Amino acid sequence: MTASIQFWAFNYSYKNTLMKSIRILFFSMFCFLASAQVDPGLAKDYFEKGDFEKAVSLYQKLLVNQRTNSYYALKVIECHQQLSQYTAAQKEIEIQIKRSNNPQYFVELGYNYQLQNQLTEAEVYYEKAVQSIEIQPNYVYVVAQRFEIHSLIDYAIQAYELGLKNVPNTAFYYQLAGLYATQQNIEKMMERYLDYVETSPPYINQVMRLLTEYISEDATQPYNQLFKNVLLKKLQSKPNPLWNQWLSWLYVQQKDFKKAFTQEKAVYRRTPESLQGLINLALAAQEAQSNEVALGIFEFIIQNAKDTRLRIQANCSRLELQLQLSQPSDYKAIKEGYEALLETYKLGVETVQLQLSYAEFLAFYDQNSEAAIAFLKTALKANLTDLASSELKMKLADILVTQNKFNQALIYYTQIQMRVKNSILSQEARFKAAKTSYYKGDFDWAETQLKVLKSSTSQLTANDALDLQLLISDHKGSDSLHTALKLYAKAELLRIQKKPTEALEVLESILENHKTDPIIDQTLLVQAQLYEAQKEFAKAEVNYLRIITDYKDDILVDDAYFFLAELYRTKLLQTEKAKLNYETIIFNHEDSIHFVEARKQYRILRGDTLN
Repeated sequence: MTASIQFWAFNYSYKNTLMKSIRILFFSMFCFLASAQVDPGLAKDYFEKGDFEKAVSLYQKLLVNQRTNSYYALKVIECHQQLSQYTAAQKEIEIQIKRSNNPQYFVELGYNYQLQNQLTEAEVYYEKAVQSIEIQPNYVYVVAQRFEIHSLIDYAIQAYELGLKNVPNTAFYYQLAGLYATQQNIEKMMERYLDYVETSPPYINQVMRLLTEYISEDATQPYNQLFKNVLLKKLQSKPNPLWNQWLSWLYVQQKDFKKAFTQEKAVYRRTPESLQGLINLALAAQEAQSNEVALGIFEFIIQNAKDTRLRIQANCSRLELQLQLSQPSDYKAIKEGYEALLETYKLGVETVQLQLSYAEFLAFYDQNSEAAIAFLKTALKANLTDLASSELKMKLADILVTQNKFNQALIYYTQIQMRVKNSILSQEARFKAAKTSYYKGDFDWAETQLKVLKSSTSQLTANDALDLQLLISDHKGSDSLHTALKLYAKAELLRIQKKPTEALEVLESILENHKTDPIIDQTLLVQAQLYEAQKEFAKAEVNYLRIITDYKDDILVDDAYFFLAELYRTKLLQTEKAKLNYETIIFNHEDSIHFVEARKQYRILRGDTLN
């Protein structure tokens, strides 16, 4: 009897437990199916539209079966707060604290008190969140992020700084730099950006771009001086060629290339395996017309480079710069310099850039195009790659165009297109072939080629092709004989043949004999640029003003305003007039390609600190 009772009791208990389990299982399945039918995207839409009642209802359903989903939990909390339901928000926060032990919810609890203006209680939980990450350092990022989301910048900084002590993470330096920038604590921002680069060298260019917002060309500006002091402190406390590299960068921004050269030499002494920084500096100095410094840098590279290609590059760049600074009486010595280098390093792939430079010198400075053509044809007999051969052929074709040997040039341009298909060089060759047809007066064929190039992968080639196509299509219809357009093409050819006087005469004949032709504005612009090259600045000014006055609705008017502003700023030294023209571009021609540069120069002339 006793055994029967025990069996019955056991059986009853078992069935009861089983039924409970089944009920729990069915309830869980019901909850799961209910939450599965909720669209998270719909909840997000309601939230973003500000319909927080509907949003919180959906997020709560999503959270039922995903209690550990912090995204849904935080959305539920935020919806309650948006609806001023602080008690409900606190209840959810406390549930999450018990469930997850994630200190980010201490931040949320503190913020919930802050929204109710209970600041003392808020600070208690903010401090608790910070203290928690000392025990749970893996939560640094999420806690700092919650502080940042609620604009609690001081606490976010405290969290990241604490994180750096306990779980060093290079990303924290970057986050801190941004937070210090928000606080306008520029010195700390600079320090943390430099710490970030020291621990993450590949990001140096990214940080340089960010710091250009604070550094100007004026060495006396506070941020320039501040950054210099930060770098000098780092250099003294922890010597590292990285800090010399950064000082060089600062001096380049200030156009002080001599000091930059000193820093780059210091970098080279510590890391003699690379001269790339010096090469970049030499090119930057040359572009800024700090020519003596550039020559000194090239000389330093020549003396110290162990790599043959680098030595050739530096020698070639030095000769090209000497050529820019030379008089015709210097050409003999420069020619001997080229020939000595070619004798030393021979014709081949390694000296292609030197060969191109020498051919340019022969054709356009020594005025001996035949010698240049003969030299290039000889150079093409060497064992070359397809790319090297194509580069030499491009230069050969360019020189043939200046000799009016258009058909021969077209053969070489076509060979390049076949040899290096689908390359940028191939697209450039196609454009030059189209332009050669344009010089010949074969406008229809030129247009056909240019239409293909509008989709070029090279943006520069595509833009040039579009400009030339528009020039042809806009002007060839005004005259069935295309007289004015042919004269304009002739002037452009004379320009590349370095015959500015003859080009100016042809352009003047267009202005005198084709006064109603739509190409007049283009003629005035090109003529003005030639006048500038000839240092006839007053005549250039007249042309630009005429475009602005007579062609104010024309597509070229923003070019005229910009070039006139540059003329006033750099040549005529009339800064007020320059400012007025830059201002016109800024306010009336926002879509101009000159807009960014115009705004920059305008702000400099106005005395703004560019940060």
